[in-house]
Amino acid sequence: MSACAVMPPGASYPKSESFALERPGNTAIGREAEARAKAHPGLSAFRLFASGTDALALRVQMADAAQKTLDIQYFIFKDDDSGQLLMSAILRAAARGVRVRMLIDDTEARGADDRVATLAAHPNIEVRLYNPFYYRGDVTALRYAELTLTFSRLNYRMHNKLFVADNGIAVLGGRNVGDAYFDAGTNPQFGDYDVFVLGPITRELSSSFDEYWNSRLAIPAQALNDTLFTHLRLKYMEHELAEHVDDTRQSDLGRAIRSGNPYAGLVSGDSGLVWAKAQVIADSPDKGNVESGGAVGSVLRERLLDAAAAVKSELLIVSPYFVPGGDVSELLRSLRERHVRVRVLTNSLLSTDVPAVHAGYRGHRLPLLEEGVELYEVKPLPGKPDPRGGSLKTPSSGQFALHAKAYVFDRKRVFIGSANLDPRSLDLNTEIGVMIDSPQLARQVANRFQTIAAPANSFVLAIAGDGDWRHVVWRSVKDGKPTVYETEPGEDRLRGFKVDLLALLPIDGLL
Repeated sequence: MSACAVMPPGASYPKSESFALERPGNTAIGREAEARAKAHPGLSAFRLFASGTDALALRVQMADAAQKTLDIQYFIFKDDDSGQLLMSAILRAAARGVRVRMLIDDTEARGADDRVATLAAHPNIEVRLYNPFYYRGDVTALRYAELTLTFSRLNYRMHNKLFVADNGIAVLGGRNVGDAYFDAGTNPQFGDYDVFVLGPITRELSSSFDEYWNSRLAIPAQALNDTLFTHLRLKYMEHELAEHVDDTRQSDLGRAIRSGNPYAGLVSGDSGLVWAKAQVIADSPDKGNVESGGAVGSVLRERLLDAAAAVKSELLIVSPYFVPGGDVSELLRSLRERHVRVRVLTNSLLSTDVPAVHAGYRGHRLPLLEEGVELYEVKPLPGKPDPRGGSLKTPSSGQFALHAKAYVFDRKRVFIGSANLDPRSLDLNTEIGVMIDSPQLARQVANRFQTIAAPANSFVLAIAGDGDWRHVVWRSVKDGKPTVYETEPGEDRLRGFKVDLLALLPIDGLL
């Protein structure tokens, strides 16, 4: 067991180093990206995606357009309708001779890793799992037992989300691969952000991928279960996936994919691209062993918190999991002392998919409000869907939960990526994102913040009472009328009871 706590299974399995496409200009994607970038020296192009349907269509279209390489990195890759559509596109690319590298975190792989790993039976696809479990079965109790016995290793996860085609264009942000992230299926539907990237910064993203791919924690799927890698098994899977694609051809998503947009407009047109200076901010794959103040870019938390500390007038925080530990609480306090406006959009008890995080967050609400921090908690059924489309859902389309991670600094810069403002993202998980110097993109995120934070869509928190009786209240609009809740809104008493129990545990540093 002590050996298991130090290195993951398969660490000694033979694997070869590989790297991103060295000459993207030899591909249609690379040529187009390089030609357009020449007109904007020193800049890269960006476009935000709030619509899950567009975000999935874009990924499928990028896979279909790739000629040389696809590099794919995700915390979660589900074997549901969305995941199968993307797996089918990946197989089509491999059949054309595209080299595919897939790096998936192993935390959520159980139940889906058979399908994803089977892709590696194709000679042009390689799958690696990040920091995997030893136990590969379906008995949840045994998986939890291993987690308990080797907690110091298995608590360390890769939370990155990145999709790169021909080292010329990329998509990154908060979305994993699964129906809930792409406005498909029902409960819950995650409101999220992706950013499409074209230009020289794509190479920086690819360098981050290479670092993870070649790290000691990226284990070839064959090292864990070599029974999955048979030609017959792959052929059967290809047949199943092809049938699934046929079944979706007449759906809204199927029509969107066949239309060629949004991909065609982004690569060969203009389609709302914003050219700006930007930086990739990414953790080291060995983040747990990087000392504070180490190599530039090795610890995302330092770069993100430094940017927040430099704000002069306003900081907007969109973080579905918001647990302001000591450093963050002190940072927000210092900003308020300088009269910086701080606004936070996060999940309510009713909308969160992780009640344990809400247990860690709720004790911070009153102190933050007393300091003048503005808090907004998203409702599970928004009352006023966004008229511009995107991720605000109507009550008929299932429960809504916030999943986007975005930060706006003085409405001049914006960070889009995978990092929440909680101890797990800042200290325990690896994360990636882009810091973009663009008032235009910052304004887009700020406008969407304002839409979702409206009382019809979110609870607006305030303080009532005085002295020792000061407490949090939730202001809202219900059926068009202003409403004030004196206690935490919700009818799910069991969920509230669970949160009460979790709040008693000293687990804030793990959330």
